[in-house]
Amino acid sequence: MKFEIDSVWKCHLQDEELRRLTASKRLSLEEEHEMQMKWHEDDDKCTFIILARDLIDSGADEIASMVGDVNIFINNNIGELTTMIAESKWRRKGLGEEAVRIMLMFAFRVIGLQTFEVKISKDNVGSLKLFQKIGFVVTSECSKFNEYTLSISMEHILEAIAHLEVTHLEEEIDVSE
Repeated sequence: MKFEIDSVWKCHLQDEELRRLTASKRLSLEEEHEMQMKWHEDDDKCTFIILARDLIDSGADEIASMVGDVNIFINNNIGELTTMIAESKWRRKGLGEEAVRIMLMFAFRVIGLQTFEVKISKDNVGSLKLFQKIGFVVTSECSKFNEYTLSISMEHILEAIAHLEVTHLEEEIDVSE
């Protein structure tokens, strides 16, 4: 689900551990809405909301089915990816990996990016493993922020998106917004 401003997020970042692992700060609901409005208007950001297919299939609406998000921030033709599965019971089920692969495909095929990186807290072992599984490798370390920067080669990008069966990507996602 592409982020829409009326997608009222569930404010998962009130969870102290989740904020620590994602290097996020606590936001009020008003601040969260302001940030979402800004992201919606910025051409250098893209957010997709991750929905649990099992919840959708059982009849839950999109808001109730939200379990996380995947984002890309574009700066100097480099796409910095982030992802978060906020609902703990949906972690380690492949949702984050699938979302990152879809975002890679979208950014590569639709936006035309060829360079991607992630910045991950050294303490966020789950996220490090996820991105390494996809093909990202550690390229630098920043002791000041206690994080690694990982990047992915073109060969690994192509491998990461090769198995995806998303069709009509440009038609399903209006990239003109």
